[in-house]
Amino acid sequence: MQPDRPSSPSSTPQPSAASKAAASVCTDSTIEVGKGQDVAVRMYGRKKAGQASPVVVHFHGGAFTSGDLDNGCTVASLLEGAGAVVVSVAYPLTPFPQPVDTGYDVLKWVHRNRTKLGGQGALVYLAGEEAGGNLAAAVSLMARDQSHPPLAGQILLSPMLDPCVGTASLREATGDSTGCKWTEGWRNFLRCPRDAEHPYAVPAGAQRLAGLPPTLILVGDTDPMHDEALAYAARLEAAGLPITRHVFSKNPQWPDALLQTGEHECPCAAGAQEQFRQFFEATRCPVPS
Repeated sequence: MQPDRPSSPSSTPQPSAASKAAASVCTDSTIEVGKGQDVAVRMYGRKKAGQASPVVVHFHGGAFTSGDLDNGCTVASLLEGAGAVVVSVAYPLTPFPQPVDTGYDVLKWVHRNRTKLGGQGALVYLAGEEAGGNLAAAVSLMARDQSHPPLAGQILLSPMLDPCVGTASLREATGDSTGCKWTEGWRNFLRCPRDAEHPYAVPAGAQRLAGLPPTLILVGDTDPMHDEALAYAARLEAAGLPITRHVFSKNPQWPDALLQTGEHECPCAAGAQEQFRQFFEATRCPVPS
């Protein structure tokens, strides 16, 4: 791992309305996840003396066409404000499976270093918004299938899960528009039709969901991803998994405000941070190693 360096002033996340009481602690680093394989990350928060903090591997949004660590600063800062140490991943904007493989490699690195990052007994989580929510769900499936590393939970914010882009909520959001960033994103992410059949590319299509960790799903009532996210929550629940879902009402900027850079007021910031805090509290019992 290369020495940490503070983010430049132009990319330093601004404290959200929910976390103004404690300024964000943010550093950019490069971690070595394999021989000759380095990944850029942005780390939020610090280990607290005498207590274990949740350690979250976080994936930013961008519809698989754009996005970077700056776009992930809002959600990562809210997770930090809820008590977590966050490792936000600069995953490659390349077709499947490279972004998922990179995410899984970072997860394994974080698990190996969890005590250094979050303290003795720290638990590891996955989180992501929009396209990053897809990656978080996919990496969770990989961890389940490999029986490692153990996860305490996954947090999916308006996850982008349906390559058919035909749900009622998405059609309502796009209206008569002939262009759709999510359609373009899926076209960039899936190299061929057969990729859409792979559960790590499209987690919502996975036939086996048993064994996944507790899940928190957050959406907005006018959210383009509303229907596919709640459909995935229903499938997880039907598989007997612990699910917490919350729908934010009357916030038309959700989820776009989650991806904005610079200083801005994110709708539902306080509410989202409280959902994170409650989820960490509810899942803090140790998982098998």
